[in-house]
Amino acid sequence: MSPKFLVVNCDDFGQSKPMNQAIMHLLEERRVSSATIMAPAPGFEEAAEWCRRRGAVNIGLHLTLNSEFDAVRWASLTGDASLHDEGGHMHKTVEAFERLADTGAVLKELGAQYEKAVRAGLRLSHADNHMGSLYGTATGRSHIPHALKLCAKWKLPFRLFRKVHPGDSLLSGIPGVERAAAKASALAGVLGVAIPDYLLSHPFQAREGETYERFKEELIGKLYDLPEGISETYIHPAVEDACMQEHVPHWKKRVWEYRLMLDDDFAYAMNDAGVTLTDYSYIRTHGRASRIGSAFALARELLRK
Repeated sequence: MSPKFLVVNCDDFGQSKPMNQAIMHLLEERRVSSATIMAPAPGFEEAAEWCRRRGAVNIGLHLTLNSEFDAVRWASLTGDASLHDEGGHMHKTVEAFERLADTGAVLKELGAQYEKAVRAGLRLSHADNHMGSLYGTATGRSHIPHALKLCAKWKLPFRLFRKVHPGDSLLSGIPGVERAAAKASALAGVLGVAIPDYLLSHPFQAREGETYERFKEELIGKLYDLPEGISETYIHPAVEDACMQEHVPHWKKRVWEYRLMLDDDFAYAMNDAGVTLTDYSYIRTHGRASRIGSAFALARELLRK
């Protein structure tokens, strides 16, 4: 059987107490690989203190440029006006961020988030991006080259992907995604930034008529269809919370993701499908491409019409 490795990352660590509670539990039980922490969010201090106390080494930085929910909002660390809406919070949508954020302000903010995490005593394992705001999916204005240069400076792997798995309907449905991935992964290789081979996505929202059992069946099916190499998938787990259930859209999906990671059926399927749960320390070692080969690949992509 070909080797299949999977990173299961908990996004949005530090967003709120109910999310922190779920993520801490899953990390303690080793049901997930890692989590990425949000430096501007209100639950950051609680999450960072837990990481320090436990000596966690599988916590990454969730580069955050959006604040999407009315019930849980935050401002940037640097205060630049272009990063905020009229209420003084980070933009709710990726489109607003892409259209309005000044590039210099974005880079300053990302640096401030990294510095805050380091000052908090976190030993960062990797970085990724909240809501995909740096990828340019809304307007085509991508900040990925800047993010990769920062990760090279910080010596951190980054969430990206070399190839699009045909079974991933969300990613494969984005126009031009394969060429964009080829360019970005080649640049990562040139810069020496380690990345996974594949990113497996699923809808953030609960779809009409969807139940926990249907969601579980879909995610378990992805395990059996996992491609050879290193894949990453991400979840946003949370415990049940009446206030969040009322005020945050699709909160039940967050609860389902938490429940799924504790479900014995999911653990059985991982083993039965021959999938090895790994983390970004494995990607750091095995996720780098040849710099020379990457330079040729990048030149080839840039010359394509």
